[in-house]
Amino acid sequence: MPAEALLFLFGTIMAAGLLFMMVFFTIMFSDLECDYINPIDLCNKLNQFVLPEMLAHAFLFFLFFINASWIASLINVLLVAYNIQKISSNRHMYDATEIFRTINHHKKECFIKLGFYLICFFYYLYRMIVALINES
Repeated sequence: MPAEALLFLFGTIMAAGLLFMMVFFTIMFSDLECDYINPIDLCNKLNQFVLPEMLAHAFLFFLFFINASWIASLINVLLVAYNIQKISSNRHMYDATEIFRTINHHKKECFIKLGFYLICFFYYLYRMIVALINES
């Protein structure tokens, strides 16, 4: 199996994991709105996944950049820049005292990331298949 196919296989698996993580975030925000979970529990559960999600996506971008997959790198650079901006301005963690005021923004961000990871999943899957066909 060529290196490009392995890279996009790894990208597909990572995108699937990030996709499921965003589904989990969306479900948790819906539970908060329906009052099934309190804000402190929500923030404690979600905050443990915020940095790993951002680091996993940055690592995936780094792999694409190092392997000269320019289109995949270009697709991912905007979200990486957004995540870096959130971390540098210290807005990346969820705050239980602010969550009800900012829940619409967080839900919109989750839906946008959900759509982004879904598009990435299918793009990486397509590129993996193309790399496998080009090998043979």
